[in-house]
Formats: sequence, structure tokens, C-alpha cells
Amino acid sequence: MRKPIIVGNWKMNKTIAEAVEFINAVDPACHDGATYGVATSFLALNEANKAAKNLIVAAENCHFADSGAYTGEVSVPMLEEIGIKYCIIGHSERRQMFGDTDETVNKKAKRLIEAGITPIVCIGETEAQFDAGETEKVIRDQLTGSLADLCPKCVANIVIAYEPIWAIGTGKSATKEIAQNCCHIVRDQIRVMYGDEAADKVRIQYGGSVKPENIAEYMAMEDIDGALVGGASLKVDSFKELIEKTK
Repeated sequence: MRKPIIVGNWKMNKTIAEAVEFINAVDPACHDGATYGVATSFLALNEANKAAKNLIVAAENCHFADSGAYTGEVSVPMLEEIGIKYCIIGHSERRQMFGDTDETVNKKAKRLIEAGITPIVCIGETEAQFDAGETEKVIRDQLTGSLADLCPKCVANIVIAYEPIWAIGTGKSATKEIAQNCCHIVRDQIRVMYGDEAADKVRIQYGGSVKPENIAEYMAMEDIDGALVGGASLKVDSFKELIEKTK
């Protein structure tokens, strides 16, 4: 049995005060049926993590080096120091706008695992790749690069977020059948790379215009174990509804 995991990715939204206010309002609604969390800005991580009792608080990115001349970056030891246990890496916005590659995502994954922080590894194809029928190749190639040279037990404990880029912030969303098929490909590639146990245990999220109105249909799919949620995670009422719909 894989415990569902629903994480809101706030991106560049919410001040520290707004993050704490949100967590105080939402935290009591969480239940044991799933893992719920929010990924905040670096500035809000410490106070948000202090406020959270039931929610997990995740970072939105990290650097693979522990220190150095990397202006504006945040290292894994910095996340460790404030007790962060989850970190998103490889989000399509990071890949498209800030130069993340499968190689750098792999380095980040290894460093996070070494520190005992769970990576949430994002993958997904562009609209042009989807239209060209290249989705499966993109998924398998990204996983091959991003998860290279890890131990099977480590892979079993990470989270993979399949997010078709054409469905992020566009209002479009993959049908439940498309999402299930792609998450099945993810699980199959993990099986190819790391065996049955890792494939059966790894949790796979779908992300891309997930909202209270459609989350239940995604969660009903065999290979979808949760969601990485964007806009619908920013409002208290909406997030509470996501929690209610995933009981």
C-alpha cells in the first residue's frame, strides 16, 4: 500500500506571514489518510516548518554543492539545519528558465538522499513533444538521467511528479486516462532500472491543473499516488477541499 501524497507548490507566492497564516488555517484539517504538504519560498521555510504540525513543508529547489560561489543558491545543509524533509527538484520551470538538466537533477537527488531529505523529482514533456507522440521517450529518458546510479531502496522512498508541461498553469489538464498511462510508464521505467520492489513502493504524483473538482478522478487511477498542485494550493478553502476530496 502506497500512502497518497498531496503537495502544494507555491512557487514565488506568499510572504512569510502569509505562509504561516495559511498553515495555521489548514494544518488542523489534515488526516492520516494521506501525506499533505506545501512547498514554500526559501524565506518562508523556517517559520512555515515551525508552524506545521501535520503538514510537511518542502523546499522548491536546492543546489547539489554544500557551499561555494553559487550566488543566490541554497544548499542541502542549509535545508537540513532548519529540519526540512522534502525538496522539489527538476520542476519544468527550473529546467526551462534556470538551466536545470537531468544531470544536475541527478546530483541534487543524490545529495538530498545522502542528507535524509526526500526528493520530489519532476519530469514531463512539452506540448510539442506530446503532439509528436514522444511522451514515453521523454519520460523514460528523463528518469534514466535524473535517477541514475541510485540504490533501489533509495528510489523506493523518493517521490516522482509527472507533470506534462502543457498542463502547468494553462488551465489544461491531462485526462485521467492520459495521466494514468504516463504514470504507468514512470513505474515501468523504475521497474526496468531498479526492480519490482522499488517500482511497487515509489510514490508517483500527477501535476498539471489539478483542482478540487478533478483530484478524485486522478487519485482513483492505479498508478497515481498523489498530486503536485499549483494554483489550487494557494487558497485555504481550496486546499481544505483537496484534503476533503482525498479522504
